[in-house]
Amino acid sequence: MLNKDQIAQRIAKEVQNGQYINLGIGIPTLVANYIPDDLEVVLQSENGLLGIGPFPTEDKVDPDLINAGKQTITMSKGSALFNSSESFAMIRGGHVHLTILGAMEVSENGDIANWKIPGKMVKGMGGAMDLVASAENIIVAMQHCSKDGQSKLLKECSLPITGIRCVKKIVTDLAVVEVLPEGGFRLLERAPGVSVQEIIDKTEGRMLVEGEIPEMSF
Repeated sequence: MLNKDQIAQRIAKEVQNGQYINLGIGIPTLVANYIPDDLEVVLQSENGLLGIGPFPTEDKVDPDLINAGKQTITMSKGSALFNSSESFAMIRGGHVHLTILGAMEVSENGDIANWKIPGKMVKGMGGAMDLVASAENIIVAMQHCSKDGQSKLLKECSLPITGIRCVKKIVTDLAVVEVLPEGGFRLLERAPGVSVQEIIDKTEGRMLVEGEIPEMSF
């Protein structure tokens, strides 16, 4: 199975030159460390930064420079700072090409639940609802199963929904999975050493498998 950095590394292969990208809290923030040097992309944070760089080394930490997840970050050349209202105008205006989010559940229809677990206190819903309603492409980074072994790729989400029919692709610790327009998951790649049958067994939703499924490469 993949660790969090390997999930981020695999997702970085989905990034295309010239894109404006929003990275969600958790695993998605690690993607910034693996974007190829020959690509020119701009990373956006909903708290008001366009042009996020890699995480800083200890001698470069600026406590006043943070992303939406309150992690210290760096700024790339030509970056800009602004207030959150302008940031959400960019998001709602459809100017973000790719959003990479974490999730607690994804359904076979592409619904995503990632903002609240009933009965647990949350600080707020954050920007995820705006992002999933506005971005051209949405990729989810997540663990395939919960800590108690239950699948997180479901027929229907059981937790409060963040967005409906919006997720295009999922990268988990076991697999790369596409969400089909007509509903259902399609297995594209498997993690090194993980069998197709194990992925099927750990996926509650309908999983389409076509031909030989290659192992992920990084």
